[in-house]
Amino acid sequence: MGIAVADCNHVLATEQLTEFLTVVADRPDEAAAQHAAVECAVRALGADLAVLMVDGGVAAVVGLPADAVPAYAIGEIAAGRRVTLEIGDDSYTVAHAPISGLSPGALVLGRRAAAFTIEEICLLRGMAQVLELSLQALQLVEAERRQAAENGRLIDSLQRRQRLFDELSTVQRAIARREPLPRLLEMITESAAELMDVEMAGLTVLDADDQSKTSLVASHGVPEDGVIRMQRVPVAALGAAGLAIMGDELIAVDDYANSPIAVPEIVRAQLKSVMALPVHENGVVVGAMFVGSYTRIREWDKASQDILKAFAEHVSLAITDARTLREMNAAFHDALTGMASRSLFMTRTENALVTSRAGGAAALLIDLDRFKVINDSLGPNAGDRLLAAVADRIRECLRTDDTAARLGGDEFAVLLPDVTGVEAAVPVARRIVAAMRDPFDLDGRETFVTCSVGVAYGMTGEQDAQELLVRADLAMFEAKKQGKDQYTVFDPEMRASFQKHLEMEADLRRAVLRHEFQLRFQPIVRLRTGEISGLEALVRWLHPERGMIPPLDFIPLAEETGMIVPIGEWVLREACRQASGWNARRPADTAPLTVSVNLSAVQLERADLPDVVQSALDESGLPPHCLVIELTESLIVDHRPETLNRLHAIKALGVRLAIDDFGTGYSSLAYLRRFPVDIIKIDKSFVDDVGDVPAAAALTHGIIQLGQALQLSTIAEGIEDAEQLSELTDGNCELGQGYFFAEPLTADAMQDLLFGGQQGGQQGG
Repeated sequence: MGIAVADCNHVLATEQLTEFLTVVADRPDEAAAQHAAVECAVRALGADLAVLMVDGGVAAVVGLPADAVPAYAIGEIAAGRRVTLEIGDDSYTVAHAPISGLSPGALVLGRRAAAFTIEEICLLRGMAQVLELSLQALQLVEAERRQAAENGRLIDSLQRRQRLFDELSTVQRAIARREPLPRLLEMITESAAELMDVEMAGLTVLDADDQSKTSLVASHGVPEDGVIRMQRVPVAALGAAGLAIMGDELIAVDDYANSPIAVPEIVRAQLKSVMALPVHENGVVVGAMFVGSYTRIREWDKASQDILKAFAEHVSLAITDARTLREMNAAFHDALTGMASRSLFMTRTENALVTSRAGGAAALLIDLDRFKVINDSLGPNAGDRLLAAVADRIRECLRTDDTAARLGGDEFAVLLPDVTGVEAAVPVARRIVAAMRDPFDLDGRETFVTCSVGVAYGMTGEQDAQELLVRADLAMFEAKKQGKDQYTVFDPEMRASFQKHLEMEADLRRAVLRHEFQLRFQPIVRLRTGEISGLEALVRWLHPERGMIPPLDFIPLAEETGMIVPIGEWVLREACRQASGWNARRPADTAPLTVSVNLSAVQLERADLPDVVQSALDESGLPPHCLVIELTESLIVDHRPETLNRLHAIKALGVRLAIDDFGTGYSSLAYLRRFPVDIIKIDKSFVDDVGDVPAAAALTHGIIQLGQALQLSTIAEGIEDAEQLSELTDGNCELGQGYFFAEPLTADAMQDLLFGGQQGGQQGG
C-alpha cells in the first residue's frame, strides 16, 4: 500500500513538472514567465505565498504586495539560515530551491499550515531547475530580439530573423511538450540546415561508456553509409566536430579542401565548407553540432555563427531538460526495489537532523557480504531478484516512519528519525542481520547471503547528512573487518583504524615492489611412521618497521586490493623452486617431498591461472604430482562454471588438489564428488577436542572414513599433543601437521630438519 501511494505521488509530481514547464515556456518574455512560475508553484504545492528572488531583488511575488516582501528575511531563507518567516501576525513554514544561471536567485514558498514534505521539496527543486532552463531560453531569445532591434539585418533580412524566432519558438514548444529526445534533436538539426541554407547538418555526442569516442545521433543530408561510419568514431578523428569538442570552441572552415584540418575522405566527398560548435549539458561538453555545404564555399560570418549558436543552445536545453526529467523520475524510488533512492534518502536525513524533536537521528549502512559471488555464479537476473528479496526483509524490520533506501549495487541504508540515541538503532540492526541469515529461494534454489551493518547516530544541529553516512560507513567497514555477518556501532577511534587500514594498504603495495615477503614451511607427516612426506608453504610479511606481520592481518587486505595475485604467484614459484631443490638432495630411493600452496578466490578468478602453474613447474623442475594446490571449502561452495573448468585444467597438468578447512562450509559432501579433489584437510576445530570429547572423535573419524570411501588422502591440521596424534592414528588418518611436529619454519630451519648436518648441494633460499 505504501509503495502504491509513493508511485501515485511520483506520477503526480511528474505531471505537475510537465504542467509547470508548459505554463512557463508559453510566456512571451522573462517577466511574464517569472510571474507564471510563482503562481503555478503556489497552486501545485498549496502554498500561501511565493517569492522569486533574482540577483538579490524581488522578481515576482504571490500572496503579498511587492513592497511588503521582507527581502532580508527571504535572503536568509534562500541561504538556508531560516526555516520560518514572520510577516505581521502571520507565521509561515517555508521551503526554498536555488536557481543558478546568468541571473542566480531562489524560489521561496511559504505555508501557514503543515510543513512541506520531502516529496514537495523535491518537486520544488525540480520546478526551480525547469524555471532556470526556461529563463535561459527566454534570455537567449530576448538577446536576439535586442540584437535585431539594434541591427535590422543580423543575417540577410528581417524576414530571415523572424524565421529564426519562429524556428526557436517551435523547438521550445516541442521541449515543453516533452517530445522524445531523438525527435527533438532531429527537429533542431533539420531546422538549422533549412535556416542556414546548407545541404548537411548533424549532431554527434560522446559515448557514455567511452568518452574518447563519439556517435552521430541526428543528421540531415548525411548519406546512410556516412551515418554508419560516424558511430563510435574517435573524437580526434572527427575533423572540425572533434576539434570543437576537444577545444570547447567554435570551429569555422570556409575553404575545407585547403584547410590544414581537412580529412582526405571528406575532401573526396566534395565538402566545401564546414562549421562546428560544442554542445553542453550543465556546462560540460557532451558533443558537437555541425553544418556543411557541398555546393559552394561559404563564408561563416558572425550572423551564421550566431544562428548555429542559437540552435546549439537549444540542443543543450533539450539534453539538459531530458536529464532533469530522468533525475526527477529517479528522485523518489529505486526502480528495482521500490526503496527510496540515494537523493531522497539524503534529503530526508538532512530534514531529520534539522527537525528532530527527540534529539537526533540514526543511520544504518547495510552491505551484503557474498553478493558478488552469487551474482557471478547465478547471473544478474538472479542477483536482481535477490536484491529485491533483501529489500523486502529490510522493510519488515522497520517502523512506519523509518526510511529504507538502496544507495546502489548491494548497498542499502536505513534512516531512523526522531530517536534519542544510538541505543534505539541497535535492535533494528540486530533484526536486519538475523533476517539475512535465513536462506533465500531463487527459482527453487536455496541461496545464502549475510550482511554487515554500520550504525551511527547524529544529534540535531551537530552533524549533517553526509557526516552521518560517513560514520555509518566507517562502522560498516569495521563490521566487515571483524568477520562480517554482524553489526558495529560507530566509535570515533574507527577513523584512526580506517586511516591505519589505508596506510597498511600503501605499505602492502610497497612490499610487493620491495619483495618484503618470506616463506615459512610446516612439515606434513605420515602419522604411523613420523616420516616427513610433504610441506605446506606459508607466506609471511617482514615489515621494515613493524616486524613480522601475521597472515590474518594482511591476506584479507591483499585479496581486497588484488595484491594477492602478485604475492600468490611469487609464493607458488618460490615454493616450487625450494621443494625442487630439496628433492634433488634426497636419496633416490625415497619418495619426493610434496609442497602445498594455498590459492585465494581472487587468484582462481584469473583465466591465466593454469598457465601460471605450468610456468612455475617448468621453471623449478618440480614434477607436477609433487605440487598440491589448497582451496578453502567455502571457495569451492561459491564456485562458478569457469572455476570448475579452471580446476580441471590444473588437474590435467598432473597437480593434486586439496580442500583446506574441510567441514566448515555449507555443502561439504555434495561438492566432494563433483570437484577433482585428491586430499581433504580436516579443520583444526575438529582436531582440538578429538582426545577429550567422544563426539568430536566420532565426527573426525567419520570424516576420515568418508575420505577413504572416496579414495582421498586425509590430513589432520593443528595436531598439538600426543593424545590427539594417538587418536588420529588409531582412526587411520594418513597424514597430519601441527605444532606437535614443528611450527612453520624458515627455509634454513626446514633444511636443517630435513637434512640435519649434511653439507653441500643446493641451499635453501
